[in-house]
Amino acid sequence: MPRDVAITVAVVALFFVFAILVPAAVRIIKEYERGVVLRWGRFNNVKRPGIRFLIPFVDQMFRTDLRIVTMDVPKQEMMTRDNVPVTVDAVVYFRIVNPEDAILKIENFVKATALIAQTTLRSTVGQALLDELLSERDKINEQLQTVIDEQTEPWGVKATNVEIRDVFLPEGMKRAMAKQAETERERRAKIINAEGEFQAAEKLAMAAAIISKDPAAIQLRFLQTLSDVATEHNSTTIFPVPIDLFSPFIKILQEKAKE
Repeated sequence: MPRDVAITVAVVALFFVFAILVPAAVRIIKEYERGVVLRWGRFNNVKRPGIRFLIPFVDQMFRTDLRIVTMDVPKQEMMTRDNVPVTVDAVVYFRIVNPEDAILKIENFVKATALIAQTTLRSTVGQALLDELLSERDKINEQLQTVIDEQTEPWGVKATNVEIRDVFLPEGMKRAMAKQAETERERRAKIINAEGEFQAAEKLAMAAAIISKDPAAIQLRFLQTLSDVATEHNSTTIFPVPIDLFSPFIKILQEKAKE
């Protein structure tokens, strides 16, 4: 074989070897990733970020993303503990804390976490009352997170947060709740009015007790009333006259009647 042909064949062979082996041997792992390496099908190590080298056709690497994953939980129709039909959806935040377990102990940790979130949402909401679901949502969110985290921990997955997003009620229940709220507002308004009248009556009773102790106060109140009446645009004004002014005349009439 001529020397030039041999060199050409060698160069081509080296090129193919380089093109095939280098991509199979060199991996670049990003900062938020980890690489789980299997050698001859058995777990070997977890590669950290940077340029990492593998043994071609011997090592197999699976990338895992350590960033928080946001997953929507589809709407779930269920019954609360007080037999009210509701439709609830939620959002789950989770991340991988153990790449080895996430690859070796579960086939698809994302799908498994989604199914666990759905079943946990149904069971937790089914054990709560409607009032608790509407007013104590933080407590239910904490329960959901605890249960989901306990079930996903063996897979190397950590549920960082679970939030119930929306609670959909039947139209009949919405009308009943609106009527209840309106009745409650009317009750509070009546109580406030009654308390105001009671306080006003107390103040009037106290004022009457004070005025009755001093006749001069009665006269001052009488004059003040006349002043208030005079400021009004009335065509006719009635002046109430104290009965004490007629006492002398009444006595004279009574004496004459006796004679």
